[in-house]
Formats: sequence, structure tokens, C-alpha cells
Amino acid sequence: MFVGHYAAGLALKKVEKRASLGVLFLGVQFVDILFFPFVLLGIERINIIENFTDATHFELEYMPYTHSLVASLFWAVLVYALFRWVIVKQKGIALVVALAVFSHWVLDFLVHTPDLPIWKDASTKLGLGLWNSAIATYTLEALFLLAALWLYLRSTTAKSTLGKYGMAVFVVVLLLVNIVNVFGPLQGDSKVVLAVSALASYFLFAGVAFWLDKTRS
Repeated sequence: MFVGHYAAGLALKKVEKRASLGVLFLGVQFVDILFFPFVLLGIERINIIENFTDATHFELEYMPYTHSLVASLFWAVLVYALFRWVIVKQKGIALVVALAVFSHWVLDFLVHTPDLPIWKDASTKLGLGLWNSAIATYTLEALFLLAALWLYLRSTTAKSTLGKYGMAVFVVVLLLVNIVNVFGPLQGDSKVVLAVSALASYFLFAGVAFWLDKTRS
């Protein structure tokens, strides 16, 4: 799952309006932000295989430190502690950011082939395998994102014309990007290029979310 993760960020903004949407967007992709550097360092492994499933060209071979259930809980708890006692010192904000981090595993569980371990070297791996259908994958992500956009718009008020239309336009852009992500051909076999492009998109989308969130109250 790619843009569908941002649905959790938009929905959690309704739960805690003081939380920055930009921070929530980084939170929902936090484990992937760790994953790609871990891949480049040889700590975790990904194989680029064209049409590995109907919706992705990537075999996620080994990722216990970011995408296992135990690791996901660990990172969520760590982020909670940082936001609760170091960064903002607000319990509500800390909780929703931690939930954003853990939401990544929950949504990945829906689409991944069984490649999500419970913990390191675990023989049992989880995943419902929706990636085996590109249409089902794209539809689910789109429905999640549109429903979350509706919640976000219902719980905030536009302060300008940009605030009125900007977030909806942004979500449309995310859906268009996801067409290429889900249905597009393999763009290359460089793990470095993949890592750089993925990380750049995570920070770019978080920056746009932070900016547009300022246009609503």
C-alpha cells in the first residue's frame, strides 16, 4: 500500500485537531522511511522483480526491524514516548502520531502477500494478499483515501480559497500518482533510485500536507 496510508493521517487529524497533518503523514510512512535506508545498509532486503504480483514489482524478502508486528509496535511506542515527553509533551498528539505509525502495519496486512513477520526469523508471516489484484488494491486505497478526505473536510474549516479546494486537489493528485504506482511498468532495477524516489515522495507529500493543513482551521 502507498497512498492509502495517508488515509490514516487524514482520519487521525479528526481525532486530534492539534496534531500537524504533515507530522501524521510522516508517521504513517515512518516504517518505510526507516526501511529504505535499512535496505541500502544491507540490514533488510527487497528484490525488484517485474510483475512480482499484479500490483507491485517488489518482493519484500526480509524486513523484521521495520515491518514485523513486534517492530511496528516498538516504533509506535517509541514515537509515543518522544512526542509525549520530549517533543510536544501533549498526550493526545503523542497518541495519534503513535497510531499513525502503527497504522502502517495494519494497512499493509490487507494488501501484502504473506511477508509480514511476527518478529525476526519468524516462520509465520502475515498478509491477505490483495496485491494479487491491481484493481482491488487501487480501489481499496482510493476508497480509504476518499473516505478520510471526507472526514478531514468535515472536521476542519477552510480559511481561504486554497483551503477550500487545496486538500481535495491534493488527494486527486495522490490518486493519479497511485495509478502509475499500481498499474505502471517497472521503471528500473536500481535499489538506490527506488529508495531515493520513495523517500523524496514521502517528505514531499508530508510537506504539501503540512502547508495545506495551515489553510484550514
